Amino acid sequence: MSIKQHIPNCITCCNLLSGCLSILFMGTGMPVKAAIMIFVAGLFDFFDGFAARLLNAHSPIGGDLDSLSDVVSFGVAPGFIMYWLMLKAIAEPIIPVGPFDILPFIAFLLPVFSAIRLAKFNIDDTQKTSFRGIPAPGMAIFVASLPLALAQVGHLADGSLRLGYCIGIVLIFSFMMVCNLRFFSFKMKNVKWKGNEVRFIFIALAVIGFAVFRFVALPFIMIAYIILSIFFGEKMQ
Repeated sequence: MSIKQHIPNCITCCNLLSGCLSILFMGTGMPVKAAIMIFVAGLFDFFDGFAARLLNAHSPIGGDLDSLSDVVSFGVAPGFIMYWLMLKAIAEPIIPVGPFDILPFIAFLLPVFSAIRLAKFNIDDTQKTSFRGIPAPGMAIFVASLPLALAQVGHLADGSLRLGYCIGIVLIFSFMMVCNLRFFSFKMKNVKWKGNEVRFIFIALAVIGFAVFRFVALPFIMIAYIILSIFFGEKMQ
């Protein structure tokens, strides 16, 4: 195997390393840095596929390595961020068991369902031009955007994201990752307007929203992606 065949896998390993660093930062009480590392992992996740296509370096081990890395970066890491957000939202333990309040353990449904979603993706040949269920990176980006948005408005430390919202986010995204709803991808056969209208509209909304509102716009950008997918995802297969 030539050196170029290893380049995509090296990029995938950088994705995995970014996810590990996100967990490390979260464990040391640095949620903003933890969130940033999930976005960094997302960049590596994009470029490993891009490199594989560019270099024609696809391999079975590459696909498995990508999924294993994604479970860490887009499952476990956002699970810890959501666990931290839920802890901040609780003034007093609700379901205490020993030294823990086990209610925030609900957050770890995110890595469980992201693993299920990635396993289904590996054996489903119908997800080439669109996704069945929201991709794990989409869920992770939404969760990672929350501490960034809260930090921008000065409410990261005061638990301003209510417990009910946190539980709702976990349950809704867990369901969306394994449901049969179609979500559009950004793999385009060409850059023409026709056939890519929804993608271009979404990209324009995302760029304008982030330019105007910065990190506060990120959760709403993901909500816009979900809404557009509900209405147009089935037509974009």
